[in-house]
Amino acid sequence: MLPPLKPIPIKERLSIVFVEKGEIDVVDGAFVVVDQQGFRVRAVLTHIPVGGVACIMLEPGTRVSHRAAALAARVGTLLVWVGEAGVRLYSSGQPGGARADRLLYQAKLALDENLRLRVVRKMYALRFGEEPPARRSVEQLRGIEGARVRRTYQLLAQKFGVQWKGRDYNPEDWDVSDLPNRCLSSATAALYGVTEAAVLAAGYAPAVGFIHTGKPLSFVYDVADIYKFDTVVPVAFKIAASNPPNPERAVRLACRDIFRQSRLLERIIPDIEDMLAAADLPRPPEPEGLVGPAIPNPDSLGDAGHRS
Repeated sequence: MLPPLKPIPIKERLSIVFVEKGEIDVVDGAFVVVDQQGFRVRAVLTHIPVGGVACIMLEPGTRVSHRAAALAARVGTLLVWVGEAGVRLYSSGQPGGARADRLLYQAKLALDENLRLRVVRKMYALRFGEEPPARRSVEQLRGIEGARVRRTYQLLAQKFGVQWKGRDYNPEDWDVSDLPNRCLSSATAALYGVTEAAVLAAGYAPAVGFIHTGKPLSFVYDVADIYKFDTVVPVAFKIAASNPPNPERAVRLACRDIFRQSRLLERIIPDIEDMLAAADLPRPPEPEGLVGPAIPNPDSLGDAGHRS
């Protein structure tokens, strides 16, 4: 009998891996990408340490076996099916262990306008490093945020010497976007994938947002925006300025490095708890018979990261 799973805490994992044009399967217990390489007789196996990755982005040309999807779920790795360069999200496989009590707590905060405003103000403070203006509604804060974001794009474009015409891209037609927008789209897609994995790992719902609403990943966008201009946006402009032959790949590698350097996976889940705690609403007691995480994390690890 195999020993019980001891998943790696999400804060200690590799942030993200992209897979394109390959068949993902489990061979001899290992999570592998089988690349047929045209008419070669022997397939080339690329091993992926699935238990040490927070999120695997599956691009067009990939196929996933049932065993591979099951293994990813057991070790808490999020599989995300995306379009070209990761721009469009088609589907994602939640790696089990959602907490009903946390979902209800999150929904209660989002549905009460006063509590929601407290959370939004905390998000604003974390993002811009200062308290937001007093006596402003969520809509007014959203407008202030939008103006600051547009100005930040302009300043970063000037810093890296990139011609900037504004944030504009068409996910239906990737090639019509200019280089800076393509780099930004690839960079933010990587950030959203990592953030969604952390949101699910913490037991919350990606769709129940506070600033963003009405989208499948509203809460993911809320959380990711806090880190966007400290991590992936400068990376995207820097890559666009260098105009490499394969900008999407260059952006991915640079995002992977900045995620590691900034220790992003260590920060997301504690920051989520900090945001929601700003509502100053006690968490409801756990109901009798509550189903715990699919893969419980021993208390002795002292970890606040993996679906605790």
